[in-house]
Amino acid sequence: MAMLLSGSLLAAPADADAPFTVAPGLFDPSRPGDLGLEPAPGTQTFTIFAPDEDSDKFHNGAVLIGFKGRLYAQWQVSERDEDTADTWVAYSHSPDGENWAPPAILSPRGDTATQMRSNGGWWTDGNVLVAFINVWPTGFQSGDGGYAEYSVSSDGTHWSPPKRVMGRDGQPVEGIIEQDPHHLPDGRIVTAFHLRPGMIVAPFHTDDPLAIGGWTRGRMENLPHDGKVSRELEPSLFMRADGCAVMVFRDQGESFRQLASESCDRGESWTLPVLTGMPDSRSKQSAGNLPDGTAYLVNAPNDSRVRIPLTVTLGGNGRHFDRAFLLRGGDDLQPLRFEGRYKRPGYHYPKSIVWNGHLHVAYTTNKEDVQVTRVPLAALTAAPQP
Repeated sequence: MAMLLSGSLLAAPADADAPFTVAPGLFDPSRPGDLGLEPAPGTQTFTIFAPDEDSDKFHNGAVLIGFKGRLYAQWQVSERDEDTADTWVAYSHSPDGENWAPPAILSPRGDTATQMRSNGGWWTDGNVLVAFINVWPTGFQSGDGGYAEYSVSSDGTHWSPPKRVMGRDGQPVEGIIEQDPHHLPDGRIVTAFHLRPGMIVAPFHTDDPLAIGGWTRGRMENLPHDGKVSRELEPSLFMRADGCAVMVFRDQGESFRQLASESCDRGESWTLPVLTGMPDSRSKQSAGNLPDGTAYLVNAPNDSRVRIPLTVTLGGNGRHFDRAFLLRGGDDLQPLRFEGRYKRPGYHYPKSIVWNGHLHVAYTTNKEDVQVTRVPLAALTAAPQP
């Protein structure tokens, strides 16, 4: 894994109209294992599940939520390869983020030889837990896309039969839901769907507290792209101190930088996505705000497809990101134990949540071990040393 980074994109400036900037020299490309970063004091890593010879070997897409005093995780599982018809959705829970229950089935394998189900993330109003499941009727590899369903639970154990996620027009939303819905300050919920046919990303918002209906598409022009997959994919979101929401995207255009768009009207309209100065390994990432309003970005800030290291970068009011900490690096990466399609060493598809005084980041290591790294909020919000 001693792949050197060129440094060219790590130092690249943002487009002039980018919603945020990144401090030059924040990441050191001469140190590919950690980019010159150190963990914040008190950083710890725990394993939610690790496969063995008798279990399914492929795991990816871990997503967290807090519900009634417990931390929940969901992720997708298959016997060996990524995005196959035998994929099912697992979930687990923990009272403390350290000790996790054995995985249970949240959604079984598809009903046909080609149908695939994958995890779509969580939502809660505090009383009801919502689990989203993405259904791909002709499989992921067909490129046709899919749609989102949901099940609800009042206890985190017993689940309602799945139903379609609905739009404000009373019709089902024809797209898969991204795993990362966020509250705006006034309670509106914003995320994105990848619309079919294909996977064309579009921001959506709803005022339904459970986020199972009322979804309305926000206005955003996509960048030029070929085929049925948009250049912008798998977004996350943070709030700036000025009240604008910033949506950050994986860039399928291979710039190895994040794309970003902003909305200053509660998600009704969004600017044309532009390249930012934030390096990115072209992977799913996570964004949000700490309780004091500090914006953060979790990703692998690499200018190649190597998803090492995993870091959190802090942006104060969301305009300028100038501090970063190591979450996992090359030195503590365990070996990949089982072969499979699209499996490779690294920290894959992180998603994050603030819970119990810590920032918790879930991900899969090598697309097989489901893990969570947590950082005390006090260590992230402490004033930087002179």
